[in-house]
Amino acid sequence: MDTAAATLPTFDDVLDAAARIARLAHVTPVMRSHALDSLADCSIAFKCEHLQRTGAFKFRGACNAVWALPDAVAARGVVTHSSGNHGAALALAARTRGIACHVVVPTGAVATKLAAIEAYGATLHRCEPTIAAREARCDAVQRETGATLVHPYTDARVIAGQATAALELINACGEFDALVVPVGGGGLASGTALAMARLAPRCRLFIAEPAGAADTARSLAAGERLVDFVPDTICDGLRGTLGAPNFSILLAQGAHALVVDDADTVAAMRLLWTRMKQVVEPSSATVLAAILRHREQFAGLHVGVILSGGNVDLDDLSQLFQLS
Repeated sequence: MDTAAATLPTFDDVLDAAARIARLAHVTPVMRSHALDSLADCSIAFKCEHLQRTGAFKFRGACNAVWALPDAVAARGVVTHSSGNHGAALALAARTRGIACHVVVPTGAVATKLAAIEAYGATLHRCEPTIAAREARCDAVQRETGATLVHPYTDARVIAGQATAALELINACGEFDALVVPVGGGGLASGTALAMARLAPRCRLFIAEPAGAADTARSLAAGERLVDFVPDTICDGLRGTLGAPNFSILLAQGAHALVVDDADTVAAMRLLWTRMKQVVEPSSATVLAAILRHREQFAGLHVGVILSGGNVDLDDLSQLFQLS
């Protein structure tokens, strides 16, 4: 077993990750919008991870995981399963180190994301669109190639890498009253919780989740991880099952889940496009949708949000915007 991947990360791991990826990952800008502040009745600082390399925060965790591997292990390559953003991020991270990358992708994944994975040099392996099918195919590829598994969200090195987005945001803007991030498998959300616990202990963590994949909301309410569900949401980046280490971190940090409908998410995405001129994908827009849906919780507060990605399939836009 890869013990470095299996252990829970610490804040020291986050600092190590920040140093490790500094020469490769972008320090993304923080943007503000008076128009959106007025709509939300609060002050929002948007951390623009859709402007990160590969168009998503995922490059942070993938880059940290790849460059943390010993040379002999890295030489055998890496493997993962991904609906798009993590696969592209791992492919690029592997390319920066000159090693092979294998990505298991489910049928129905966004075409532009699959094209990006291939463009960064990874080998694609197809599977059925279930978590069980992804994991089974990943295991097979791992046995065939000897590659190291870099899980999209439960790998401790990935979580520590994702935490660097919140680290940068808090260091740039100071302590917030609240931070809002999207949640799927929980890599970004749990990483954000790690950074907050040390840098902004009085800040409240809210996680935005689509109603069609609200396993995190159910799990936090029950106090135990509940993952028996079939995702039904346009937010393709948030269809993953909440990871066990991610749940442990979120529960310990007292995270609050805010569930949003796809129609509200698309409406928020339209606002981000038209008011801020920022092209984000639906998964990113859940954070603004959550704030607008729950204005009373954020009224008058200083709020930080992480816009997680901007990889939109432009051929699907007309159908997508029909939901708003």
